[in-house]
Amino acid sequence: MSNLNQLIEEKNIKALIFDMDGVITKTAVVHAEAWKRMCDAYLKQRGERDGKKYELFDVQEDYRKFVDGMPRLDGVRNFLKSRDITIPEGNPGDEPGTETVVGLGELKNLYFQEMLRQNGVVVFEDTMDFLQEYKRKGFPVAVISSSKNSYDILRSARIDKIFDTRVDGVVSAELKLEGKPAPDIFLEAAKRLNVSPQETAIFEDAQAGIEAGKAAGFALVVGVDRGTNKESLEASGADVVINRFPNP
Repeated sequence: MSNLNQLIEEKNIKALIFDMDGVITKTAVVHAEAWKRMCDAYLKQRGERDGKKYELFDVQEDYRKFVDGMPRLDGVRNFLKSRDITIPEGNPGDEPGTETVVGLGELKNLYFQEMLRQNGVVVFEDTMDFLQEYKRKGFPVAVISSSKNSYDILRSARIDKIFDTRVDGVVSAELKLEGKPAPDIFLEAAKRLNVSPQETAIFEDAQAGIEAGKAAGFALVVGVDRGTNKESLEASGADVVINRFPNP
């Protein structure tokens, strides 16, 4: 892991972009549990109606394959497709739990917000130590997230003012950015930091994020494995995979 600092120096990196969930904040597990709660409830209800038994949501495999790092509605579509289920897209005003892509997405978000209020936000201290040291060295830093809740999460953790820019689900909707594995969100962050991908390092814990970083030609694409997805990050093309950030 100590070679991460060397790689940053050797590749003449000038800016750092960090994914939020699973890299900065310990919210990935909360997202996974909210997805499972929503999906399992829907699959059981649907199964009773269809007279069949659907395979329930797996918090590791299904989360990694179908929803991790992606916009919420893409996650709903991806997961339902994996179970051969098609439902209407719905409308922005659909109530949580409505049998539409939007309605199920809103229900997942409702569950996530409930869990967040109950448990609060915890940050990875190794990430923050690393990030703040590089910021002291003069490196501009950005945070990216597919979540529309990112500002509230960062503010709750009292780290919202650390970043030079934030590109999240709200910004993506406003600018009509494609979700990961498209590289749009990273490219917009680099643009706002006034750097090119060829002089920027990104830090991601999701397979879709690694694919996005490689597609955009970022100089250093770092996979962050918190214990379950080292192989998938490597298979997606990460230049290096770490399980914790080294001392700067």
